[in-house]
Amino acid sequence: MKKKSFLLAAVLLLALSMILAACGGGTDEGNGGGGEGDGDGAEKPKFMSIVTGGTGGTYYPLGGSFAEIISDATGIDTNAEVSGASAENMNTLKDGNAEIAFSQTDIASYAKEGKLMFEGSAVDNVSAIGTLYPETIQIVTTAKSGIKTIEDLKGKKVSIGAPGSGTAANAEQILEIHGITLDDIKKQDLSFDESTAGIQDGAIDAAFVTAGTPTGAVEGLSATEDVVIVPIEQDKIDALIEKYPYYVQDEVPSGTYKLADAVPTVAVQAMLVVSNDLSEDVVYDVTKAIFENLDKVTHAKGKMIKAESAVKGTGIDLHPGAKKYFDEQGFKAE
Repeated sequence: MKKKSFLLAAVLLLALSMILAACGGGTDEGNGGGGEGDGDGAEKPKFMSIVTGGTGGTYYPLGGSFAEIISDATGIDTNAEVSGASAENMNTLKDGNAEIAFSQTDIASYAKEGKLMFEGSAVDNVSAIGTLYPETIQIVTTAKSGIKTIEDLKGKKVSIGAPGSGTAANAEQILEIHGITLDDIKKQDLSFDESTAGIQDGAIDAAFVTAGTPTGAVEGLSATEDVVIVPIEQDKIDALIEKYPYYVQDEVPSGTYKLADAVPTVAVQAMLVVSNDLSEDVVYDVTKAIFENLDKVTHAKGKMIKAESAVKGTGIDLHPGAKKYFDEQGFKAE
């Protein structure tokens, strides 16, 4: 009798073990509290935020399109949020208050390296999804100023943008490549609108403007003045890109600001940055969703976004998930 009871207990114990094992397997594949199991062992989030910029800029409407695409393609509820743009966005990712962010490539690079406005506060938990479109460095002046080359800026009143801005860093680096320091110019720290107003009034001679072309403030100036965009020569472009790899070659097209000819220059780029807390599989799915649904982006800048150029000039490493997608498409980071 004792032997039969023992055997029965053993059978029941074995059956219970099998049931518990089956339940455990189901838990691994299902919704485990925070999200679904991901292929590399991390959880798939139920919600993500994309921090963008102000409502009047380009980042916010693009972010809205991306959020809708990601939500539809991945099942992760994704929203675009208004923000103070690049520098603020990098800190938001650092603090874990968003998953994806828009940034200029140079700002992302400064953040990773802890330089300039990120001195002593590096953002080391982010990677790139890819670049989107150029933010062109335009050295703006007028025909009556007599300025034709960057060397001609010496001794002139030149606005380099607002203090601590990405434009100010661009200006200093471009001058540096030409052997010019900020001490060689009469530096002014003005916004784009203030800069073009100053040029029009004769208060300043030239200004650095980093923005997509055509830029509204410069277009306004071209309505009353013969605008000149100072060119950057090819050897200086090559030297700049070699030293600061987040730059890419660019031009201000002919016809822009009534220009007779295209003007060679450089650009930083708008890019998407992602938190390293997101798994390889999730970022792969996000990258694939965006770059295979660009026809659903209604903003004009959507036509400039291409997978083959997204790996160029990022300035920071691609996230493994994004790299996997671009590698599959045959696009290798430079």
